[in-house]
Amino acid sequence: MNAIDGIKAGRFIVVGRVGMDLSPTHQARIEDAAEMTVAMGGSSANIAAGLVKLGLSADLLTCVSDDAVGRYCLTQLDNYGVGRSHVRTIQGEERTSLAVYETRVEDHQSVIYRNNAADFQITVADVEGVDYSQFSALITAGTVFAADPSREAAFRAFELAKAAGIPIIFDVDYRPYSWPSAAVAADVLSRAGALSDVIVGNDEEFGFMAGHIDKGLDKARELATTSAQIVVYKMGQNGAVTFADGVEIPTGIYPVDAIKPTGAGDSFMAGFLAALAQGRPMRDAILRGSACASIVVAQPGCAPAMPDTDQLEMFLLDHPGHT
Repeated sequence: MNAIDGIKAGRFIVVGRVGMDLSPTHQARIEDAAEMTVAMGGSSANIAAGLVKLGLSADLLTCVSDDAVGRYCLTQLDNYGVGRSHVRTIQGEERTSLAVYETRVEDHQSVIYRNNAADFQITVADVEGVDYSQFSALITAGTVFAADPSREAAFRAFELAKAAGIPIIFDVDYRPYSWPSAAVAADVLSRAGALSDVIVGNDEEFGFMAGHIDKGLDKARELATTSAQIVVYKMGQNGAVTFADGVEIPTGIYPVDAIKPTGAGDSFMAGFLAALAQGRPMRDAILRGSACASIVVAQPGCAPAMPDTDQLEMFLLDHPGHT
């Protein structure tokens, strides 16, 4: 299936983690916090929630621990309308991920607890239990490849998605703390990228895959000419360059008063895919993804800050220009 056709069908299976986010209230430092706000987190779960908020269908495939944090995540997936029939609860020493991050940009601090993470226990049996014909595209983020058995399972999911004829959408999402070494990460993420139909990453991530940040743009261009149908090369405040159908499309961002740096990439992915699903031109889809990213960094939380369609349209009316 052509990537755009799969995206337009709007039925996504998202492989990767769900977790709990804690944020000090009143933009306090973590060490000074007297109160915390709790929300669902995890890049894959955030993307799934963002897609559902924008009117699409998304199911999550992951593992959560058999404890209160795991049950919290299951409840939140239900609240957001994300399908969880492929979320497995596991017993043992593994724990659902926990992120503690600050709602402030200057001197921002985040602490991620992913030792013995439950989502790394996704197995080949888990991904083989999915009927991929019921979905129109598979999405995953790079963290799922950071350790086995989830690494082996994710590559098997890619094989099964290709066999079912549905496109693979890959958010590079490189998190050094999850990997045993940079060399392993570069090799594995490059392999995953070469198998993907749509690849989204920032300049540092593509540079990492290429061996140096100065080579990142060439790496993105190479993937677009050799294997991927769409490659989005994000550059933070400098916008993005998108490679599709032999064309390079530069786009800007929507400036906002950001209160945190987290969640932007997940919201971008959801907004970008939702716009393509609506049949919008590539440039418009990238800009709508950028608008979603701006909305999230200007509000507390990640999944709670993901816009629905009305909120996105209102933002675009209030922000007609982009840099």
